Amino acid sequence: MRTRLVLLSARLLDPGTGAFLPETALAVSDDGRIAALGDDREIRALAGPATTVVDLKGAVVTPGLVDGHIHPVSGAELTHGLDLSHCANLDDVREALAGEVRILGRGDWLFGWGLDPNVFGDRPVGIAPFDAVLDGIPAFLLLFDAHSALASRRALELAGVDGPRAFDQASAEVVCDAAGRPTGLLQEDAACELVERVAPRPTPEESRERLAAALRSMAAAGLTGGHAMDANGESLALYGELDAAGELALRLRVAPWCQPGADADAVRALIAGQGTGGDLWRVAGVKLFMDGTIDNGTAWLEQPDCHGESTHAFWPDPAAYTHIVGELHRAGIATATHAIGDAAVRHVLDAVEKARTSGGSEVRHRVEHIETVPDDTLRRFADLGVLASMQPTHCCDFTRADHTDNWSRRLGEERASRAWRCRDLADAGATVVLGSDWPIAPFPPLGVMAGARHRRPSRDLGQAPHGPEQALTALEALRGMTTAPAYAAGEEHEAGRLTLGFRADLTVFADSPLTTAATDLPDLPVLLTVLDGRITHRAAGV
Repeated sequence: MRTRLVLLSARLLDPGTGAFLPETALAVSDDGRIAALGDDREIRALAGPATTVVDLKGAVVTPGLVDGHIHPVSGAELTHGLDLSHCANLDDVREALAGEVRILGRGDWLFGWGLDPNVFGDRPVGIAPFDAVLDGIPAFLLLFDAHSALASRRALELAGVDGPRAFDQASAEVVCDAAGRPTGLLQEDAACELVERVAPRPTPEESRERLAAALRSMAAAGLTGGHAMDANGESLALYGELDAAGELALRLRVAPWCQPGADADAVRALIAGQGTGGDLWRVAGVKLFMDGTIDNGTAWLEQPDCHGESTHAFWPDPAAYTHIVGELHRAGIATATHAIGDAAVRHVLDAVEKARTSGGSEVRHRVEHIETVPDDTLRRFADLGVLASMQPTHCCDFTRADHTDNWSRRLGEERASRAWRCRDLADAGATVVLGSDWPIAPFPPLGVMAGARHRRPSRDLGQAPHGPEQALTALEALRGMTTAPAYAAGEEHEAGRLTLGFRADLTVFADSPLTTAATDLPDLPVLLTVLDGRITHRAAGV
């Protein structure tokens, strides 16, 4: 078999042990697998005329980094609009919106994303503070959690939204004032869709290029793969097109959604679609939701938040969710359930426990987010073999150590002190998978691993960490983006390690991510990214 790639003068870092391998070079065969490990002389001898040979001059090679929770297609679309994530108060938002309004054409929509509810302070979240700026402008502003949005008066008018609505999603809501008039706040996907479906959509060509560009940026940041937590709209077709054209820069594992109201036919369709895909992507698993978010009062908590909210599940009948998890488990299909509040997490674990008693093969179910849970929940993850999929940068960037942020104030001191318990879950024996949830938070994986270690706001590392006792070690953080996602995907026999026969998905750094200080880690240069033995990113001078 021919040799596709040779890497020389490398320090090969094994996340399994945290040590460097004795070998200094590796060769990749034409099927994209690690074919040989050895010294520079013997590996160089395997190179042929068509082999790409790279002298890394002592750079550090790890298995390719994998984001355990991303939304590539929706993220590529949402982040094409106005970035409001930098706005710290209402004046900042008004200024940003005014600047965008000045360059809009007649009748154009204004799209924004990343709006932090903390900008409203003690005021209710609504469109009123921006009415003067958005007078006559159709605008759709996604809040940072992507579970809620603000629609301008003109956008609501175009969508015919003039009062409350009923939805299959129990926590979805067109928020209205005491007189029944919409405030502009739309809670959850079903309510947001009322406005989104009348807004202009990108052309297929625009969607394709935006996705390709986003994936290229992810590769440049060191990512070789991602667990994509949606298959909405034309996303599967887009992945297929990019894959066929050789332009898919990440290896993707895609989990389609199962929403409340799904009947037996819908579940059968989800089962039938498993395993479809292409060379670098496949449908594997199903994504479900058990609640919304704490920030917008739609999480499912065992006790109400300080506003008396977050008391309901996403499913009007949680037993229907439990039944579907059982059906998927018996079919051998892993589920990944969005569960943020303590009641939501507990219900997911109960559902998995019930499914396991009904038989079926070993299935690695997951819980996504797990923002606050009590002590008696922790050990159940390991006991039930449920993976803990965590996004530590959400804690870093959207909450504060002094609990003055919206998330913490809604929960109160006791529950806010149980924020993102990565350390406790790991110590309890759970496998902790790390990810960004992009576009909710930035995707660069070094930032995700750094946040898991320092738990400080990425914009101001001088601030106090939120729950420093929940920090992971450098090795645990690296495993969270290498061996853990491989295990979650049932691919630990072929991914996540630098071993003969394993996939040649590789990330190359200027120095070791294990010895680089957590606060310096986001700036560690990514020199080379390799997917399936092919270079997807190469820094200048490498």
